[in-house]
Amino acid sequence: MPFFSDEVYAARRAALQQQVSGGGGYVVGAGAELAYLTGFHGSSHERLTALVVTKDALTLLAPLTDVETVSNEASLVGVDVVGWGDGEDVYGIVAKHLPPGPARLTASLTADHVFELQAKVGDAQLAAADFAVKDEGEISELARAGAAIDRVHGQVPELLLPDRTEAQVAEDLTELIAAEHHSVDFVIVGSGANGANPHHEFSQRTLRVGDPVVVDIGGTLSSGYHSDCTRTYVVGGAGAGEEFADAFRAVLDAQEAAVGAARPGMTAGELDAVARECLDAAGYGQRFTHRLGHGIGLAVHEQPFIIAGNDTVLREGMAFSIEPGVYLPGKFGVRIEDIVVLEAGGARRLNNVTRSLR
Repeated sequence: MPFFSDEVYAARRAALQQQVSGGGGYVVGAGAELAYLTGFHGSSHERLTALVVTKDALTLLAPLTDVETVSNEASLVGVDVVGWGDGEDVYGIVAKHLPPGPARLTASLTADHVFELQAKVGDAQLAAADFAVKDEGEISELARAGAAIDRVHGQVPELLLPDRTEAQVAEDLTELIAAEHHSVDFVIVGSGANGANPHHEFSQRTLRVGDPVVVDIGGTLSSGYHSDCTRTYVVGGAGAGEEFADAFRAVLDAQEAAVGAARPGMTAGELDAVARECLDAAGYGQRFTHRLGHGIGLAVHEQPFIIAGNDTVLREGMAFSIEPGVYLPGKFGVRIEDIVVLEAGGARRLNNVTRSLR
C-alpha cells in the first residue's frame, strides 16, 4: 500500500510532467520509479505495466489480470487506469497516449519492452527520470533505515567468535536484520582472504582469532526505503597485523575525507577523486577497485553513482553511500560505508555506529 499521502504522489507526478512540458513523455515501468510516483511496489512480470506521463495526461496501463490489484495498492488521484488484455498490442496503446516528441523510456523497463516500444514509437530514447533529490519524508525514512542497520551492526562483535563459520554469522545477521526491517536485502560476511572479494557473500570458512572481517548488510523498511552499511572488524579482540592496521587507517582516512569534502555543486566524479587521492597517497590506490558510492532510496543502487568521470552535479537532498575500500587478494579486505544525505553545508551521515576498529 502507498506509504505517503495522495498529495505527495500527485506532486511527484506533477513535477515529472513539468519535465516534458516541451512535448513527448515518459514511459515508467514497474519498479522503484513507479513506486516513487504511485506507491505501487508490485510487478506484472512479463506483461507490461507502465505509467505514461505527458504534459497534459497521466495514464497507467496495466494487464486486465492486475488492474484491480494496481487500483487498490497505488495512489492514483488524477491518473487514468487503462486495462489491456492478452493478445492486444499494448505497445501500440502506449504509442497512442504519447504526443509528438521524444518518448523517454525509463530504466525500470526491461529490454523486451524497450525493443517493442522503440518499434512502435518514432522517437524513443532511454532516459532516467530524475528522482535523486529526496524530499523530507524520504530522508526521514532513510534516516530510520540507517538507525535500524546501525542497531544490527552494534551486535556484530558478539557474533564474530572463533570457530564459528561465516554462514553461521550470516544466519544470525539475517534474523537481526529481519527484526529491524520489513525484509532482508543482503548479507556479506567476508573473513580473512574472503574479504578481498568486495561482493563475497558468505561461506563455510571458519573464523580464527585475528581475522579481519568485512560485514556489509542491508534491508528494506515497510515504506520501501533501504539501508546499507559496512564495517570491518577483527575476530577475538586480537591484532590483525601491521599491514592490516595500515590499510584500515588509510580507508578510514579516505572515508572521513570524502564525507568532509562532499558539497552541493561538486560533481560525483570530483567526490570520488577525493577518496581515491587519499588512498593513492597511502599506497593503496590500485587496491581500491570500485566506485566510491551509489545513490539509495526505493532502490538499493540508484542515481547518483559516485564514480570517476561522472559529471552529475551533486545537489542538496541527494542521498548516497560513501564506501572506500582496500582489497589485498589472498590476505584481507577493508571497507567502511555510510549513507549520507547532502545538505547545504555538506554531508550528514545517516549511519552513526562507530567506524573505529572493533
